[in-house]
Amino acid sequence: MTKKIGDQAGKMFEYFGSFLRKGIFSVLSVGPVPDHIAFIMDGNRRYAKKRNLLDGAGHRSGYLALMNMLKYCYELGVKYVTIYAFSIDNFRRRPEEVQSTMQLILEKIEDLIKEESMVNQYGVRIYFLGSLKLLSKPVRLAAERAMVATSGNSKSVLSICLAYTSSDEILHAVQECCEEKWDEGSALESKGAGNGLVFLKGNKNGKTKPSIVVKDLEKHMYAAVTPDPDIIIRTSGETRLSNFLLWQSANCLLYAPAILWPEIGLWHLVWAVLDFQRNFSYLKEKTKLS
Repeated sequence: MTKKIGDQAGKMFEYFGSFLRKGIFSVLSVGPVPDHIAFIMDGNRRYAKKRNLLDGAGHRSGYLALMNMLKYCYELGVKYVTIYAFSIDNFRRRPEEVQSTMQLILEKIEDLIKEESMVNQYGVRIYFLGSLKLLSKPVRLAAERAMVATSGNSKSVLSICLAYTSSDEILHAVQECCEEKWDEGSALESKGAGNGLVFLKGNKNGKTKPSIVVKDLEKHMYAAVTPDPDIIIRTSGETRLSNFLLWQSANCLLYAPAILWPEIGLWHLVWAVLDFQRNFSYLKEKTKLS
């Protein structure tokens, strides 16, 4: 009997929360809504320490906060969400901590692709961005399964940066670019029209220009599957990007609430969007000039 009453109360609370969010989001939608929000989920370990929780409990609480934040973003109409899940630098932590985190990531990837999951409810396509070869085989295969399983979803996109740093992303793009241009040069050489990798080529005015340009690099970035972020939200009050989306974040808003990641809620998202709307004209002008 008590359980039944509790379930009914929970459903009523969820209904009221959904009704409240619809009202808030309808007001926010009068102004420009960000197309892409990225999150640096900082503070899971400090949250666990502050509350005297067991190792790993902070990350589990952080996952629940992430699910709520994804729901809010997609209800608002934000099409692209990117999260910084695990940096290459995080592999330097204690082996047992890395192993525990990887096990949790594996578990949650499997949860994401279940038929009744929020990912399928909101039609979310998942991408994993980073040097995935650094991951253990079970985690890497789970990530590949998730990308295949959600490849038919087209309403929204969730990019999960795993074994990622921006410097590694840029290095990867440069290497891919050079290999591509080398192959092009080799093809020309085989036809007698070139000599390997050519860094300069002529244009219609008889001048020369580099054969590798910014657009060549950008198409080889891990994050080429999404537009540049409009907002980066980093919890714990830090204003560092910590090697996250450095190439893509030149013209975006950085919002850094002082709370730890598991404490993030609806109102933090609302304030970030309001700040974005207040600075929209300035950000748009910066993007045009860049």
